[in-house]
Amino acid sequence: MLLIQTGLAGVFVVESQAVSDQRGFFMRLFCGNELESILAGRQIVQINQSITKSVGAVRGMHIQNPPHAEMKFVRCLRGKAWDVAVDLRMDSPTFLKWYAVELTPGNSRMLVIPEGCAHGYQCLEENSELLYLHTAPYTPAAEGGVPYNDPKLDIRWPLPATDVSVRDLALLPIAPDFFGIKV
Repeated sequence: MLLIQTGLAGVFVVESQAVSDQRGFFMRLFCGNELESILAGRQIVQINQSITKSVGAVRGMHIQNPPHAEMKFVRCLRGKAWDVAVDLRMDSPTFLKWYAVELTPGNSRMLVIPEGCAHGYQCLEENSELLYLHTAPYTPAAEGGVPYNDPKLDIRWPLPATDVSVRDLALLPIAPDFFGIKV
């Protein structure tokens, strides 16, 4: 596994290498030993799967707030997704900056999103399927997020958003005193 540091602290792209022969291929999707430098003692405690049917659909931008904050590892098993992490750590030099990467089964990439960063994606092919590994269990009372189209973030989605959940449309925009500081 190749770890690639992005411009956001703690956000990594992990590239896996497939071993192929006449039967097909074998690829390690996750390895705690190889990822220990970024796991730093955390354990995967929950694994989720999503299927998004329509091209242009956006899921996000979601976060689990402390004390239930989580690190996520996200992979695309089928289709194509434009995966985004947004830094919501107010003490971070990249506060309110975002990073995006295209995830497909063919490019064998996984995006690592640390605690304090929101996550979302846009479906670029019908019936795209994503696999999520989490270091904390989902806690409904701790869920939060920011709008996928918040002008303060200026996320450049590759397609117009065609399908966004009622929950995601209700997320409040980043206010001038977001997290108690001026933005």
